[in-house]
Amino acid sequence: MRKPIPYGRQSINDDDIKAVVETLKSDYLTQGPKIKEFEEKFAEYVGAEYAVAVNNATSALHLAATALGVKPGDKVIVTPMTFAASANCIRYCGGEVKFCDIDADTYLMDTKQLRKTLESSPKGTYKGIVVVDFAGYPHNLEELRKICDEYGLWIIEDACHAPGAWFIDSNGEIQKSGNGKYADISIFSFHPVKHIATGEGGMATTNQPELYKKLCHFRTHGITKDPSVLTKNDGGWYYEMQDLGYNYRITDFQAALGISQLNRADSGLKRRQEIAEKYDEAFRNIRDIKIPRREKDIFHAFHLYVIQVPDRKGLYDFLHENGIYAQVHYVPLHLMPYYQEQGNRPGDLPVVEDYYAHCLSLPMFPTLTDEEQDYVIAKVKEFIEK
Repeated sequence: MRKPIPYGRQSINDDDIKAVVETLKSDYLTQGPKIKEFEEKFAEYVGAEYAVAVNNATSALHLAATALGVKPGDKVIVTPMTFAASANCIRYCGGEVKFCDIDADTYLMDTKQLRKTLESSPKGTYKGIVVVDFAGYPHNLEELRKICDEYGLWIIEDACHAPGAWFIDSNGEIQKSGNGKYADISIFSFHPVKHIATGEGGMATTNQPELYKKLCHFRTHGITKDPSVLTKNDGGWYYEMQDLGYNYRITDFQAALGISQLNRADSGLKRRQEIAEKYDEAFRNIRDIKIPRREKDIFHAFHLYVIQVPDRKGLYDFLHENGIYAQVHYVPLHLMPYYQEQGNRPGDLPVVEDYYAHCLSLPMFPTLTDEEQDYVIAKVKEFIEK
């Protein structure tokens, strides 16, 4: 019987196991030296000044919204094509979410619709935007930064799908997802199906020292031992809780796994490109399959390989019947019952709703074998061409 093929999965090798075991045998399990090492190496990898490791990407998003000062009543524009956490982080702070439709080809927030939303309200109505490098396709953040500067908005870049992705800016320079050049704070995930796995885990990156300090501060209960900011000092043991913060810390052994995974991140990206190219070649000339967009000035990190087909439910069921566990990413957030309670309705965002009706994520992970991919391709073609 054929082994089931998931849409994504982690890859753990002997180096990963060795790194974790060595840390488990060390003096630290929680707040040890591996966390700082992981932060520094990850910041270097994406080209950012600062990185803050946390227990998951949802926590990182919440910290980002908190550090940027989101408060009750603040309005923030968010893409609907994402996991719930990208919008929920604004709600955690009491902010209000305004969804903006996506581009029909990139599946990213449509900059024309963003501008239309901003122009339809007085300046100052919105405080910021949360954009997502969906499936691994990076936003042109230079373009977004110009719009946001015009309206005084901050940018949270949810780059959970896109470590290693980049776009080329107007000066011909490569700008990596999460490098802090245009976004105020960027967020990454280390969930098992992502490029780098730590079990659960996340990272926030920024180039702004004041935001970095806030991210670190709120990560640990709002507690500080920094003598320069204490209101008094009773001795070497003394600390103060100066703000309402959270326990969003990652463990030392998770960071050790992250470092090991980071060491082979580029080889994983290379393999994802090979898999994507093979899918492209197989499906490019089939009328009823829309494949992901490619551009010469964009490096797609391919966390997901998403196709669109006329009968998505039929193909989904057929693949599952044949041991291929394709997935749908995502149900648009404005259609969720919670966000409909906030006033959103079906029909509000026609592009993302049309995308949702046809999208399917095929297996995409570095350890996918050629034989497994051939089987996936054959089964997709069998259904489409019957």
